[in-house]
Amino acid sequence: MRPRSFATVVALIVALVLAGCSSTVVSGTTIRIASSQSFSSANPKTSYGNTAANTTVASATNSQFNYYDKTPKLVRDTSFGSYRVVSRDPLTVKYTIAPGVTWSDGVPVDAADMLLSWAANSGALNTKGFDDSAYIDRETGEYSRPFPPSVVHFDGFSGNGLQLVTRTPVIGDGGRSLTLSYDKFFVDWELVFGVGVPAHVVAGKALGIRDDDAAKKAMVAAIQTDDAPELAKIARFWDTGFNFSAAKPDKYLLVGTGPYTVTDVVPGDHVTLTANPRYTGEHHPKVERVTIRDIADPLAAVEAFRRGELDVVSPQPTEDVVKQLVSVDNATILSGFDGAYEHLDLQFDHGKNGTFANRAVRRAFLKTVPRQQILDSLVVPVQEDAQLRSSHVFLPGSTGYQSAVKSNGSREYARVDIAGARAILAAAGVASPEVCVLFDPSNPRRVAEFGLIQKSAALAGFTVTDCSSTDWRQLLGTPGAYDASLYALRPSSLAVSAVAASFRSDSTIDNSNFYANKQVDGLIDSLDSTFDRTAQIATLHKIDSLVWADAYGVPLYQFPSLTAFNDRVTGIAPSPLAPNLLWNIWAWAPVKSAK
Repeated sequence: MRPRSFATVVALIVALVLAGCSSTVVSGTTIRIASSQSFSSANPKTSYGNTAANTTVASATNSQFNYYDKTPKLVRDTSFGSYRVVSRDPLTVKYTIAPGVTWSDGVPVDAADMLLSWAANSGALNTKGFDDSAYIDRETGEYSRPFPPSVVHFDGFSGNGLQLVTRTPVIGDGGRSLTLSYDKFFVDWELVFGVGVPAHVVAGKALGIRDDDAAKKAMVAAIQTDDAPELAKIARFWDTGFNFSAAKPDKYLLVGTGPYTVTDVVPGDHVTLTANPRYTGEHHPKVERVTIRDIADPLAAVEAFRRGELDVVSPQPTEDVVKQLVSVDNATILSGFDGAYEHLDLQFDHGKNGTFANRAVRRAFLKTVPRQQILDSLVVPVQEDAQLRSSHVFLPGSTGYQSAVKSNGSREYARVDIAGARAILAAAGVASPEVCVLFDPSNPRRVAEFGLIQKSAALAGFTVTDCSSTDWRQLLGTPGAYDASLYALRPSSLAVSAVAASFRSDSTIDNSNFYANKQVDGLIDSLDSTFDRTAQIATLHKIDSLVWADAYGVPLYQFPSLTAFNDRVTGIAPSPLAPNLLWNIWAWAPVKSAK
């Protein structure tokens, strides 16, 4: 790794861009947008780093083998790399990086980067039986102290399908390819693998090796020989080394492979993306810089847009937000429904008060949730045709949704039933249960939702308290931090097996409430090798019904979406799937140069 200052790297990048290394970039142009969350980690694959803001920045600054467009349709990016099925029995897939692809610091992208991604997200090398919950800070959601020296624990996306690749992948083609062999066929294999954070940075920092090639070789050797002491160091840095809060991050943490690279970060204020002069793919950017400002309050974001301080906003719609936006001159407004949906989850285990370890208490609480009132008062004024979402697994309007709603048990919670809730609590011998709810206090709609739930639940004897935090996303899944969580799930793919992220007992992706049902696990596993769409829908129906029967929580409504941009930019075309607005950042074009 080369000892350059952060400012030197920024200056070099800007100079190269202005010198014409990317002929499509319009010199001097800047597009300014807002984010409701802060950029807090350059590794969005960890439990702590898995936020919408971090994922969005990563998508703009790192290329992948494929991505979803606005349709949404899965598109392959062969300018970054290719993949093909070598064998179907056993399922064997070969990934090859395209010639000339490098990280933004000039280090080649290769099999070492892919091997690290497999190790971190498969869980294959993790110390069996290790429980990391005791090491998590309840206030921040980060690991508060090191694991025992002998423990290897990559806090990756284990459970999304890559856990089925238990054998160490094979490096080939002079270090440019990696071949993965699955233990059994996995229907969504095309969606589970990609390049994550740079191996030379992780290995260099973790093992104290300054030479990039030597660092990568040492890491590859540690993985291939299952060298626990070395892997423990590598995993520790992968888990925590890319997080930052109060101070500017080390420049080595910000290298990427995409059309843009991060050139400035002021935690809690903004992050700046600059056209990557070393980018060799097909998605050449047209705008030199994109500045993402942290503005949690949607009305504040709209006001900044009105004043000309922002060029693009995509705030959470409220009646006030819509009224403000439509009055802005020279603004184009796009509206519709998002793939994200609002929902309320209950903690099955590790709750702050232990309230919802009891299924009867979960059922009673859910009967008090004023779903229709929340929809009518907070969403319908923005989207007149908005309806309740009444399935945990089916998107409204998709094949299987209507039939699922008729039989999945959601009707038990369609209307508030205070008398029914009281009767259940009395039969269970539970009096005045306390429920502390985690949510984002800077989100006006979520604050209003909490208030409506608190008032309704009190009628049945529940004491609902406020566990809100501006760091709510990092706190999801933190033991002892809360009893229920109110937030939105933002799907990033159309995978059939996506239900595993939330409902499989060993998932570390979105199973933040410690939900566990062996029957559900078995059904999810069966989806992995189910090709027939009719059979897939039937299995999803069963999963949906079981989750409702367990009183998992309640989905509330599909998000209305709202994006506005001024006459300084074109090419804005939001996708319903994450990363939503920035999925095609390379296509954004300035109408005129920034002043």
